[in-house]
Amino acid sequence: MTMDIQLQKDYQKEIHAPFTDSLTGLYTHGFFQVSLDRELKRSRRYDLAFTIGLIDIDFFSAYNKRLGHLQGDRMLKELAGLILQKIRKVDLAARYSGDVFTVIFINSDTQSAREAAERIRQSVEKAYGGATTVSVGLSSFPKDARNGESLINKAQEALRQAKISGKNQVYFFKEEKVPTDGQKSRILIVDDEPRNLKLLEAMLLPLNNEVIKASNGEDALSILNKIDVDLVLLDILMPGMDGYEVCRRVKGNEATRLIPVVMITTLDDIELKIKSIEAGAEDFITKPPNKLEVLARAKSLIKVKKLNSNLTSIENVLISMANVVESKDPYTKGHILRVSNLAVALGKREDLSMGNIEALRLGGILHDIGKIGIPQEILSKTVPLTSDEWEIMKGHAEKGYMISLPLKKTLGPALDAIRYHHERLDGSGYPVGLKGDEIPTVARIMAIVDYYDGLLTDRPYRERMGHKAALAILRQQAREGKLDKEFVECLVEIVE
Repeated sequence: MTMDIQLQKDYQKEIHAPFTDSLTGLYTHGFFQVSLDRELKRSRRYDLAFTIGLIDIDFFSAYNKRLGHLQGDRMLKELAGLILQKIRKVDLAARYSGDVFTVIFINSDTQSAREAAERIRQSVEKAYGGATTVSVGLSSFPKDARNGESLINKAQEALRQAKISGKNQVYFFKEEKVPTDGQKSRILIVDDEPRNLKLLEAMLLPLNNEVIKASNGEDALSILNKIDVDLVLLDILMPGMDGYEVCRRVKGNEATRLIPVVMITTLDDIELKIKSIEAGAEDFITKPPNKLEVLARAKSLIKVKKLNSNLTSIENVLISMANVVESKDPYTKGHILRVSNLAVALGKREDLSMGNIEALRLGGILHDIGKIGIPQEILSKTVPLTSDEWEIMKGHAEKGYMISLPLKKTLGPALDAIRYHHERLDGSGYPVGLKGDEIPTVARIMAIVDYYDGLLTDRPYRERMGHKAALAILRQQAREGKLDKEFVECLVEIVE
């Protein structure tokens, strides 16, 4: 670690305490606060930006509870090493609190800090095979805050959003977006030529649109982070960040990926069109633009965007319902996110398609949504269910499928995970009694992960099992032809 030696000496002299954490080797919380204050002063004096990141281990308390504090301390030390490997020598890494680390990214704008944080997140996910992940919240000075306390609060808010959005993500602090007027659509035009901006604005105003203009890629991305936009008309050949890079960042951001992007250029070249499509653009218009063509494509793409936004809203409602179901049963707290994250990790280890991995993510969150129709007295019963009660409980898989069916086009194979996650290879499962290859891949994975997490969880009628005992049961079930042996062994590799 590279740091001002004099600052270390002054800190030790005034505080009478070490400036490094004995367990992780990173700087202490107190030294981080002193360093943050120094960086704020330096930034104001020289007009330099910097970013802080808060890095939290997902489900660390459950990991500690399951494997003990010695293993937890070992993980903290390992993660501290991974963080140091992925930051520059000028940056400062510290242990902020128990399982939360912090990094001051010196002289870093939002993009470079995001890339560094993403390197940290990916290195942790890779090191533990997806079984352990981190969430990261970022905030920048002076863009997001005017003092240290506010900067930390904004980073904590960004971290909270990363956690709420499914964990294992990097989030930058954002002010709450301005709501879109129900009657108007917002169109962002990006071009470095003022004449082109005026021309396109004049074309679009008859549609009763609100037109927003940006003269470069950086300004465009900043606007998209603050305002809900329904369409982007994007010039390709701009100084600095070109249109391809802007488009890639728009499509790579979960918050903006549904916004349609139309690339506009003076060049009518098939290679440029292919490059635009590869960047994620929905359409391509050649300058000088034809007014009727611009209006027709704008109306069509805005309609598509609003439909996609509605589907996303419905998906979020389903996820909220799944959280309500979980809250009805205190013994399954955190179950859906654990199942979702572990299923995704298993899918990645098995090199499944991105579509199937997304199905595992959504299926993991929604697989028990049918329990919303199960009476509370059955869910919370402290003794084994009667045969009649068990038949009612078994109905949750089919109920969950029917609740989610209206989103068939969006959920795709996630519906299979919801409906068939209690099927068994020998036909002994429910609700249909499928056998062998009749059971879709995502459902076979979901069955294993759901069963495993259930064994590790306290239930009203039994205590949770230990880690090794749970894996032994999974292997026994695989030998008996009930669970997929390959996927069981893959899960064992991940969790061990």
